[in-house]
Amino acid sequence: MTPVRFNALIPELYVTDLDRSLRFYHAVGFETVYDRPTEGFAFLQREGAQLIVERIGAGRAFLADPAAPLAPPLGRGVNFQISVSDVRALSVALQAAGETILLPLEEKWYAAGVEESGVRQCVVADPDGYLLRFSEGIGRRPVCADSLPTDG
Repeated sequence: MTPVRFNALIPELYVTDLDRSLRFYHAVGFETVYDRPTEGFAFLQREGAQLIVERIGAGRAFLADPAAPLAPPLGRGVNFQISVSDVRALSVALQAAGETILLPLEEKWYAAGVEESGVRQCVVADPDGYLLRFSEGIGRRPVCADSLPTDG
């Protein structure tokens, strides 16, 4: 087995049903790199993006804090941007699988200093409510002079 190169940041998503989550993540192109079924744990990867799914109650004791219970949707307040090589094909596959697309496929330009960065993107929620923003870069361009901030 080829050694895994771990990213500097790897989100761990706590899920209610590991099998259901794995079906979803495999359907959107993630592969299981390794898992620990007895711990309800799987390490997933797609085009360099990495994440972990772990079944609630299967291992981590700190998740059982009665003062801070986990309640669906678990993904409130965060969305994960995942770079992909062909977001159009992924969007079509998501629709064909009956997934609810929260943000339909769009092209958007975001200001970043004196340039704009373009993306083609869509957003879907996983079975536990974690938001996934699949994004494909479409280029950079100068910011229109009318959009630049002014001093004063």
